[in-house]
Amino acid sequence: MNEEQLIAGCKAGNRIAQKELYDRFSKKMLGVCFRYVNDMETARDLLQEGFVKVFGSIEMYLGLGSFEGWMRRIFVNCALEYLRKTDVLRESYDLDNTVNIASHSSSAVSDLSAQELMNLINTLPPGFRAVFNLFAIEGYSHKEISEMLNITESTSRSQYTRARQLLQQKIKELYR
Repeated sequence: MNEEQLIAGCKAGNRIAQKELYDRFSKKMLGVCFRYVNDMETARDLLQEGFVKVFGSIEMYLGLGSFEGWMRRIFVNCALEYLRKTDVLRESYDLDNTVNIASHSSSAVSDLSAQELMNLINTLPPGFRAVFNLFAIEGYSHKEISEMLNITESTSRSQYTRARQLLQQKIKELYR
């Protein structure tokens, strides 16, 4: 089935089309969920919740823009909803060690594989990780992030800056 047929089948409640949609996108969407929660069991729960929401609201997809992008937004929102419910976005983190970080060589980052960089991102505190993922990976603006997370734009910018500082520190430690 091509994507249009798959979407039409899901809109009609066809279980075969729903299974194919799940099979086609579950691995990628699990990765999206895991980036935010850094716990595989929770990410799997969010994956299931996300697909329930996708199938429940697929009628709202009008074919404008990327279907995968539409789905991704649902999964990101599921992860953010979970983070808000568990209040991890309000956790504080000791930043004493992140304030005065010496600059790192740009080649250190280019020497990292994508998986190594994702592993480092996953070690960030949940609030930092959420803002970093939304801004640097998903491409949302600080204004959009502030609305999504119910924080101020300056808090979003601050969380992103601190996340970058922590990542720089971790990269520096990795190359010692």
